[in-house]
Amino acid sequence: MSGKEFKSGFVAIVGRPNVGKSTLLNHIVGEKVAIMSNKAQTTRNKIQGIYTTDDEQIVFIDTPGIHKPHNSLGDFMVKSALSALHEADAIWFVVNADEERGRGDDFIIERLKEVSGTPIYLVINKIDLVHPNDLLPIMESYREALDWNEIFPISARSGANVPELLTTVAKELSAGPQYFPADQITDHPERFVIGELIREKILQLTSQEVPHSVAVVIEKIERETEQKVQIQATIVVERPGQKSIIIGKQGAVIKQVGIRARKDIERLLGDRVNLQLWVKVEDRWLDKPQALQSYGYSEEDY
Repeated sequence: MSGKEFKSGFVAIVGRPNVGKSTLLNHIVGEKVAIMSNKAQTTRNKIQGIYTTDDEQIVFIDTPGIHKPHNSLGDFMVKSALSALHEADAIWFVVNADEERGRGDDFIIERLKEVSGTPIYLVINKIDLVHPNDLLPIMESYREALDWNEIFPISARSGANVPELLTTVAKELSAGPQYFPADQITDHPERFVIGELIREKILQLTSQEVPHSVAVVIEKIERETEQKVQIQATIVVERPGQKSIIIGKQGAVIKQVGIRARKDIERLLGDRVNLQLWVKVEDRWLDKPQALQSYGYSEEDY
């Protein structure tokens, strides 16, 4: 530690689906703790990423994209995201530089107005996709909507202006304890992260109708040898047609899911992995409270 007083706190990252919240979190902690996809509602749980220096520890809460829910899982995701607003010491509201402010953004801004005494920063992401002249109208549109502590145009993908954003929020933190060991980057157990890495590959490889109906259950993690881990996982879908899509012709899709997921899991664990995947159908699991709880979407999480 340096001679300075150690600071710590919690920062909630909120925004509509697919604005780059998870990309930003992964860039900050330097590892993949939140899965990424170009499909909306990729993040379902609040995911904590941990950034530690000699002088401060910032615990980031990456929330599900706030959207109009269409089932019980959607309700869980929105409640989970909004609850983070009242847990944080600071809030980053992330929006896209290449999209005009819309009704979804205004809905979140109205929720932000209900938060009292917490610094709120507007983070305009994906500035690499727009001309600087096109950025100014976006900034003005949001500037009139709320009295932000500060506005930061950034690129989560390249890291442009992210260090300045971190420095600014760190200055606002109060003196506090180091909640987690300096080398820990997430509070989620390995089992959760492994399941999310498998789900990410399904999102990347399947069509639009499948992703929102998929859950991944890790059935077993067992060390086969000193340098090899066996993992068995079940992929849960709502309909037989979705099962067929995930398996693919002659098993081609699920084979690719396994190959891609295994590479990330091996990087996470630092060991060779034998990954076995099964697919099962559970009708309308997204609206069954017991199924939601057993698959990791519990009201205890918010």
